[in-house]
Amino acid sequence: MSIQKKYDPSKIEDKWYQYWMEQNYFHSEPDEREAYTIVIPPPNVTGVLHMGHMLNNTIQDVLIRRARLLGYNACWVPGTDHASIATEAKVVNKLKQEGIKKSDLTREEFLGHAWEWTHKHGGIILEQLKKLGASCDWDRTKFTMDDDMSAAVIKTFVDLYSKGLIYRGYRMVNWDPEAKTTLSDEEVIYEEKQGNLYYLSYAIEGSDEKVTIATTRPETILGDTAICINPNDERYTHLKGKKAIVPLANRVIPIIEDEYVDIEFGTGCLKVTPAHDENDKALGEKHNLEVIDIFNDDARLNSFGLHYQGKDRFVVRKEISKELEEKGFLIKTEQHINKVGTSERTKAVIEPRLSDQWFLKMDDLVKPAIEAVLGEDSEINLFPKKFENTYRHWMENIRDWNISRQLWWGQQIPAYYFGDGKEDFAVAETKEAALALAKATTGNENLTLDDLRQDEDALDTWFSSWLWPISVFDGIRNPENEEIQYYYPTNDLVTGPDILFFWVARMIIAGYEYRDLKPFTNVYLTGLVRDEQGRKMSKQLGNSPDALKLIEDYGADGVRVGLLLSSAAGNDLLFDVALCDQGKKFANKVFNAYNLTQIWEVSDAVEQPEVAKIAIEWYKSKFQKALAELEDQYSKYRISDALMISYKLVWDDFCSWFLEMVKPTYGSPIDKKTYDTVISLFEDNLKILHPFMPFLTEDIWQRMAERSKEEALVVSSWPKAAEVNSELLSNFEMIQDVVSGVRTIRKEKNILQKNAVSLTIINNEKFTTTLDTVVAKLENVESISYSDEKLEGALSFRVKSNEYFIPMEGAIDIEAEIEKLTKELEYVEGSLKRAQGMLNNEKFVNNAKEVVVDKQRKIVSDSEAKIATLKASLASLK
Repeated sequence: MSIQKKYDPSKIEDKWYQYWMEQNYFHSEPDEREAYTIVIPPPNVTGVLHMGHMLNNTIQDVLIRRARLLGYNACWVPGTDHASIATEAKVVNKLKQEGIKKSDLTREEFLGHAWEWTHKHGGIILEQLKKLGASCDWDRTKFTMDDDMSAAVIKTFVDLYSKGLIYRGYRMVNWDPEAKTTLSDEEVIYEEKQGNLYYLSYAIEGSDEKVTIATTRPETILGDTAICINPNDERYTHLKGKKAIVPLANRVIPIIEDEYVDIEFGTGCLKVTPAHDENDKALGEKHNLEVIDIFNDDARLNSFGLHYQGKDRFVVRKEISKELEEKGFLIKTEQHINKVGTSERTKAVIEPRLSDQWFLKMDDLVKPAIEAVLGEDSEINLFPKKFENTYRHWMENIRDWNISRQLWWGQQIPAYYFGDGKEDFAVAETKEAALALAKATTGNENLTLDDLRQDEDALDTWFSSWLWPISVFDGIRNPENEEIQYYYPTNDLVTGPDILFFWVARMIIAGYEYRDLKPFTNVYLTGLVRDEQGRKMSKQLGNSPDALKLIEDYGADGVRVGLLLSSAAGNDLLFDVALCDQGKKFANKVFNAYNLTQIWEVSDAVEQPEVAKIAIEWYKSKFQKALAELEDQYSKYRISDALMISYKLVWDDFCSWFLEMVKPTYGSPIDKKTYDTVISLFEDNLKILHPFMPFLTEDIWQRMAERSKEEALVVSSWPKAAEVNSELLSNFEMIQDVVSGVRTIRKEKNILQKNAVSLTIINNEKFTTTLDTVVAKLENVESISYSDEKLEGALSFRVKSNEYFIPMEGAIDIEAEIEKLTKELEYVEGSLKRAQGMLNNEKFVNNAKEVVVDKQRKIVSDSEAKIATLKASLASLK
């Protein structure tokens, strides 16, 4: 190929990705090789690429490309998640804009709109991942609502129900009034918010006496069905057996006794609202209290809300507190910090609500998953290990999983009602199978399919994605099929710690329940991508870069390197766009190194120089040392550290040292033996860089030689480990210091590189002389001699206890150097004189700001030191 002066990623990225796709390099089928498998954390089907996706999928691609080079049958399964709540909300909003209410549609009509939306917007993110270079097996792309995936979910529900693990219960649940569905406990985010504590006066029936209750939610008094006191609280002994009157509602409610009430908290009297507080519900059940639900599903008040019917709960809170105050029921208000639960998806404040829901018993299911991560014989590793404590806390405090959602987008619960009672239902994979069960249960052979009514609820999205590593290989429906036997358990999972419980833990639970095997061995938990100020990236802050624009500006390889170069803050990454520019410059550096090798003339007639032999042996050892370090970093999932090892090896050791040692002198050819080795070592560099920078490395690889499709870099082999010459590496470090010393003198004395110098050495270290040719080549040293005496009239430096001398005669123009130093001395002496004059001026010292006086003192100090150095330099020249 012709030499291209500058690396232009825009011209090669699409080209090579298309080539990889055409050759089917990313596709995997079971064969005799060992499998290496990753399943992608499926992003929302209608989502778009953001920085978190970029980091997560870059790491996955690094792992999968390296596995491919290591000879594994690498399989990276991509796909998307149907994201019930998020997707349904988008579809409802879209319909609203068209003047259509969800409530006016049948389920089938709504699902038609949802599928239309999904087909229009779905899968965009997967196409964007291709721009990043993600080498997924696109033939295996799955969607959690695919027919086979949904069938696996339904089969799992039926199986767990038949085992007695799924049940229907009337429970207090987390209700999202915006999405109008229940949420699991893990989908509720608790935040401390400033609120008020309202002290309300309740009249005691049949007397003038009153009792004071403190509440943060005055609107819920309309659902009060009791007041509770502690039987041991002497202040309220006289209230036992009496009744109170609810303000505004004028309902008479009993005063009950229970030790649950904290005597020390608030007034010691508790209002009991069983429909709107979990603890109150427990009290209500214990004391057989009435349950009054005052809210509709959108958190507006219903008919029990009296004249507030139809108004939002927060509007009512303001209005009812005002009315209570006007009517003398509100005694006082205090500011109060309260923990408020909000929906992870919609950010709406959660409303505790009693509802019939489906639950999965977790107590026994969770046990193997705890042992797998935390047991003595654990077989799943979390990276970083610190997340084991989070995992332990969640798993050891697990509650039954509310798996039903009041949504239409998702797998519909396979429960079919055949009577009027709540318990008159059959659970089966098909309606026909449910009919057979219903007939058997009732003994009514006249039942028909039309008599069955399927449960309206959909299953929680996580109830489909917890099966992901199994269902993508059809391991639920066909548990003995070839693919599940070959690819499962998978190897590595790369995801965020925010879904450690939602997804990771549940996949582990499902893995042991349905395969009696772990779903993966290693879980790499990435941190949040934050901006350079440490803030979480968000649309609201406007600090989240456009992922595709970054790729356009810096190239996919530059962005990948930039993300992984980001300095870790705890476990989070501080992202600075300047790091993408650094990645782009690194790509240019590697590309220019290739260009350098292409302008050399190669000759069979030239002998291999001694310096080239040394350079080759040194770089081979340097490479092997780095290769061993890479293995260690990869084994610990320190991907950024692995990149830095590769980066420094190629930029510093290969480009800045090795190529400088082997490149031919201007106008001369390079010997073929050296050249061939340079290209071979360059190829090894490309192999270790390929996981990080796939486009650049494939492009250079293909430019180096004519390659068949079997010889592409993407499917080549990882470099083999070999011995390291540690003595040579140690000796070379000293030689590098010597070269740096000569370079410093050249720079300070303006000795041009083309002007040869001589070097005399006092070898106190008894250091080997075999590497002298390296110094001679790199610093244009025409002669190197050894002496026991210092060389007078020479420039010198030290490395360890060795002393090095460069004679000035011939190396520099002594007269010109004396003239230059004399002028510099005069200037510095002038500065000193001026500063001393100011400091000798008492008026200046007493009136000037301290910082100004200190500045003059520093000038005096610095000038005196500089004058001493200049005088010493002049003395050595005369």
